[in-house]
Amino acid sequence: MEMLTPEALTAALAALPGWQPVEVKGARAIQKQYRFKDFVEAMVFVNRVAEQAEAAGHHPDIEISWNRVTLTLTTHDAGGLTDKDVALARQLD
Repeated sequence: MEMLTPEALTAALAALPGWQPVEVKGARAIQKQYRFKDFVEAMVFVNRVAEQAEAAGHHPDIEISWNRVTLTLTTHDAGGLTDKDVALARQLD
C-alpha cells in the first residue's frame, strides 16, 4: 500500500474536521479527540468504533480517559499514513 504524500494528506485533512497530523513512534499518523457527556457514552462510541474498524479490517489505536476518547490512525504494516487511514477516519466521523 502506498503512503500518502504530504499534499494528499493536506487535502484529506481539509475534509476531516478535527483530525490532526501527528507522529507516533517515528511514523506519520492522524489523530482526533472526541468528548462525551460521561464514561458510558465514551464506551458506547468506542464499541461502535470497534465494530466499524473490525468490518474494515483496519484498527485504530484507542485511548480512553473518562469522557474523552482519542483515536490514532496509521497503517502499521506500511510504516505510515495510507488511504486506509483516511477512509476509516471518514467512516468513523
